[in-house]
Amino acid sequence: MANVIEVKVPDIGDFKDVPVIEVFVKPGDRVKAEDSLVTLESDKATMEVPSPAAGIVRELRVKVGDKVSEGSLVLTLEAADGAPKPVAEKPVPAPAQQAATSAPVAPPAPPRPAPATPPFSPLAKGGMEGGVDEAGFAGAHASPSVRRFARELGVDLARVKGSGPKERVLKEDVHHYVKGELARPRGAEGGLGLSLPPPPQVDFAKFGPVAAQPLSRIKKRSGANLHRNWVTIPHVTQHDEADITELEEFRKIQVEEAKKQGIRFTILCFLLKAVVVALKQYPEFNASLSAGGETLILKQYFHVGVAVDTPSGLVVPVIRDVDKKGLLELAKELGEVSARMRAGKISPSDLQGGGFSISSLGGIGGTQFTPIINAPEVAILGVGKSVTKPLWNGKEFVPRLVLPLSVSYDHRVIDGAQGARFISFLSSVLSDIRRLVL
Repeated sequence: MANVIEVKVPDIGDFKDVPVIEVFVKPGDRVKAEDSLVTLESDKATMEVPSPAAGIVRELRVKVGDKVSEGSLVLTLEAADGAPKPVAEKPVPAPAQQAATSAPVAPPAPPRPAPATPPFSPLAKGGMEGGVDEAGFAGAHASPSVRRFARELGVDLARVKGSGPKERVLKEDVHHYVKGELARPRGAEGGLGLSLPPPPQVDFAKFGPVAAQPLSRIKKRSGANLHRNWVTIPHVTQHDEADITELEEFRKIQVEEAKKQGIRFTILCFLLKAVVVALKQYPEFNASLSAGGETLILKQYFHVGVAVDTPSGLVVPVIRDVDKKGLLELAKELGEVSARMRAGKISPSDLQGGGFSISSLGGIGGTQFTPIINAPEVAILGVGKSVTKPLWNGKEFVPRLVLPLSVSYDHRVIDGAQGARFISFLSSVLSDIRRLVL
């Protein structure tokens, strides 16, 4: 009689409702003991749940995006004949360096006949001249999905430094390695480098006391993405100001009423609504380029990302269907999302699906700045701190509250005239909030 095992999430410490970010198997797959089944990612760590025994996956009970806790059922496994009864263990990654005979790592892909014309590989020049070190690749500390991804790009995992727990190689690490190789100076035949000298390697300790502070996981991830976006997207930033005197007077009248409902009524709610009005007028700003760069995908929904300052770094949750929500409803949702972000309780789905982003630094200070586009979006709005200025009304100078605006856009999609019209229109909407209801 077949020995059916219920594979459950083992002891993962104090974590609850941890998202499943990768599923490596499907019903009918044959697995070996210690093969990775799923990957869980808390706000502090990434953990793999290994198979307790060899056998065949009969029923899968989780999918990517599900949240699990200790004891949650992952799948049922028909254990191979003679397989020992499993003992629950903590889901820990395999060591980064393993002997080939002791590690249940994904085997290297079988060699394929070389085609008459070799396929293009972005790493064919520089850094990969020696090919893939199969022994090092097999011993690299990475999940099966990352291994597949690395092979698709021709990346030798043995050369990639992992940023995950116990130096586990993550998908972002492979992305970062590829970017570094593409940007690395090359000879004339390479044609991809910028022929720039490498950054200087300085021993700062010889000049005085120093302290090393590791970057947070969020900053590592966002830093790599920001670097990619800045290098690969031709940015143009257009600046303007909006007279928000009447808007602020209206907001202050509503503040006390909002407080009674436990809502913090900020100018960001008005910015969200005004941005949607502008996006409807200029739909190219609520779009994305197709993978080949030949088609512009115009989005018929209005999901807006809002940059939130957390202790670990800047994160951009997405407020969905802004066009269908009122100002107080948006204010309440913004408060709830910000609280979840700062508590580290946000889910991956909360960060996806945005068509346009807002980065507001008004609460901190400053005037104009150049926000970096959040790819695959094509534009982002930067907001500074409002300031009272004397403005000429045709007869005299009068004090008016002015809000600095900066919109960065992808010049492949949006030209300068469109950029100027967009920010001018947005400024007019904020200056006359009656236009929000049009």
